[in-house]
Amino acid sequence: MTINIEEEVEIKLDFDHAELINTVAKAAAEHEECPYDFCVNVVLTDNDSIHEINKEYRNVDAATDVLSFPMAEYPAPGDFSHIEDDPDNFDPDTGEMLLGDIMISMDKVYEQAEKYGHSVKRELAFLVAHSMLHLMGFDHMEDEERKIMEEKQESILSMLKIER
Repeated sequence: MTINIEEEVEIKLDFDHAELINTVAKAAAEHEECPYDFCVNVVLTDNDSIHEINKEYRNVDAATDVLSFPMAEYPAPGDFSHIEDDPDNFDPDTGEMLLGDIMISMDKVYEQAEKYGHSVKRELAFLVAHSMLHLMGFDHMEDEERKIMEEKQESILSMLKIER
């Protein structure tokens, strides 16, 4: 498992954010029974940068808390059965599955932790779990999909004893 973390902003937290990101990403993949070692790129950025990317790639003229860019296509959420059909889903050097990229606005992490009345650690963990599910084919555009994602996110965080 390779998790590359790029920090575009200064990170001042009272916990090891890299360890948290690694732990949550691994737990999310295990929760969904990902059968492969995987690679994920995580960029910790600010509202301005994520706003720019959001506008460019999604036509959304606003900052958001997290953006997910999955590399693979799934026949159904969390269905890894056809991943090996496309060799581009794997890093030729390491053999790891290329799950995709995650961008997290640290500004939103701080804002939402305060807004929802929980710790910054919990908010960062939540956004990593949420984004990992997107990288494995899950979405929340429909109400039923949203309920499934919410249950999975809470299950992953609960498994790690990261509570509200």
